[in-house]
Amino acid sequence: MSEKTPTSKKIPARILPVIVFAQFAGTSLWFAGNAVIPDLVELLQLTDAAVGNVTSAVQFGFIGGTLVFAYLSLADRYSPSLVFLICAVAGSAVNAMAIFSTGYIFLILTRLFTGFFLAGIYPVGMKIASDWHREGLGRALGYLVGALVLGTALPHLIRELSGDLPWKFILISTSAIATLGGVLLYITVPDGPFSGKRGVFKPNTIALLFKDRNFRASAFGYFGHMWELYTFWAFVPVILTLYQSDYGELSLSVSLLSFLTIGIGALGCSIGGLIAIRKSSQFVTKVSLYVSGLFCLMIPFLFHLNEPVFITLLLIWGIFVVSDSPQFSTLVARSADKDYVATGLTIVNSIGFATTIISIQLLNILWVQFHSPIVFLALLPGPVLGLIAIYRYRGSSE
Repeated sequence: MSEKTPTSKKIPARILPVIVFAQFAGTSLWFAGNAVIPDLVELLQLTDAAVGNVTSAVQFGFIGGTLVFAYLSLADRYSPSLVFLICAVAGSAVNAMAIFSTGYIFLILTRLFTGFFLAGIYPVGMKIASDWHREGLGRALGYLVGALVLGTALPHLIRELSGDLPWKFILISTSAIATLGGVLLYITVPDGPFSGKRGVFKPNTIALLFKDRNFRASAFGYFGHMWELYTFWAFVPVILTLYQSDYGELSLSVSLLSFLTIGIGALGCSIGGLIAIRKSSQFVTKVSLYVSGLFCLMIPFLFHLNEPVFITLLLIWGIFVVSDSPQFSTLVARSADKDYVATGLTIVNSIGFATTIISIQLLNILWVQFHSPIVFLALLPGPVLGLIAIYRYRGSSE
C-alpha cells in the first residue's frame, strides 16, 4: 500500500477490473452454504425449518454487520482496502470452519459470522469504487453489482463442476477465492483520489446523513427496490415449479432456469451502468422500477402464456429487477457527506436487507396460505414506493 495515490482524473486501467474481481470473489461466500445444503441436511439430520434458518443466518449476520460498520464508520475512518482485506480473510475463515460442523448451532454461527464479515466486503467495495470514480460511478457500480450477482451464483457452479469431490471442497474453494480477491485488492488498489479526509467517530452520523433530501430519496427508493428484488430471487424456483405443475411443461430444469433468471441480472446491471453514463442514474432507476413494477402487476397473467413467452418474460424481469440496484447506490454515494460515503452506503444496505426479510416472510406466509399466483402481487408495493421516493430526488446524478 505504499503506492502514491494519483490526484489526476486518469485512473490506472487495473483499478476497476481488480475491484470488480474482488467483489465477485468476496461475495461468493454469500451462498456457499446454500450450495452444500443437501449434504449438510444428510450429515447433521436437519429439518426443513433448519434449512431455512441456515439461509437466513447470513442475512441476519449481514444486517448486524452493516449496523456495526455504519455506526463505527469503520471504512471512513480507516483505509477501505484494509477493511475489505480483513473482512475477506475473516469471512473466508468462518466460511471454511463450517466443514467442522458437528451440530446445528455451530453451523448457524458460521453462516451468521460469514454474513457479518460480508458487511465489510459488499458496501465497502462500492465505497472503494466511489473513491476512484467521480465521473462514471454509475457504470462502475453497475459492474460491481453485476459481480455480486455472479458471485452469489458461483458456489452452485463450483458444485456443478466439482463432480464427485467432497462437499467440503466447495466451502474451501470459495474461501480461497474470497481471500485471493481481498489480497489482490489490498496490494493493487490504494485509497482513491476522491476519498476525502478521514472521518471521525460521530454517534449521530447516520441521523445527519438522513437529513439530506437527496440521501433520503435515494435511500427510500433503494428500500422499495429491495422489497421486490430478493423476494423475487427467493421465489423464482417456486414460480417455475408452479408453472410446471399447474400450467405447462418446462424444457429445461427448474434449477437451470432459476440460475439463468437470477444470473442474467448481471447483464442488466452492466447495461444500466452504461446507460447511466449517457442519461443519468435517476433515469435508469425509474425505467427499471416501471418495468419491474409492470411485471409485478402482470405476474398472475404470465402463467397462462406458453413456455417460450413465459420464460422470455421471466428473463426480462430478471434483467430489470436488479438493473437499478447499482444506480441507487450511486445516488446514495453522491448525496452522502463525502467523508462518510461508506457509512451512508452501509446503513442503506443494512436497512435494505432488513426489508428483504420482511417481504420474504410476508410472501412466504401468503404462499403457504393460498398457493396462488395472486400472492405475487405482494411484490408490487416495492417498485411503487421506490418510484415515489426517487421522484423526490433533486439534481443530477452524474
